[in-house]
Amino acid sequence: MRGTDCLAVLRALGEMNRLRIMRLLLRERAGVGAIAARLRISQYNASKHLRILREAGLLEMEKSGRSRLYGVAPRLKGELAANGNVLKLKCCTFRFDRLPR
Repeated sequence: MRGTDCLAVLRALGEMNRLRIMRLLLRERAGVGAIAARLRISQYNASKHLRILREAGLLEMEKSGRSRLYGVAPRLKGELAANGNVLKLKCCTFRFDRLPR
C-alpha cells in the first residue's frame, strides 16, 4: 500500500473495535448487521467504524440491493499475502497476524 496516508491508517487501526472488525473481515466479507452481532456492538457504531476503515483505504464496500457487504481492500489483501500479514507503511509496519481477539 505504497502512498497510503500513514496518519489515516494508524488512526483507523488505533481503536480496538476497528481492529476486531479487521480481524473478522480478513476471514470473510460481512454486512453491518452481522458485524455488529458478532462483535456485540450497535449497528450505529459498526457503521461508524466501517466508514473510518473505508476512508483509510483498508476496506471496500459492495452494494447488493439494499445490503452492503464489507471486505478487506484487494490491495491490502495482496500486500498482506506477500508480506506475511505485515502492512508496510511509510512510517512503520503493522502486523495483522497479531490482532487482538
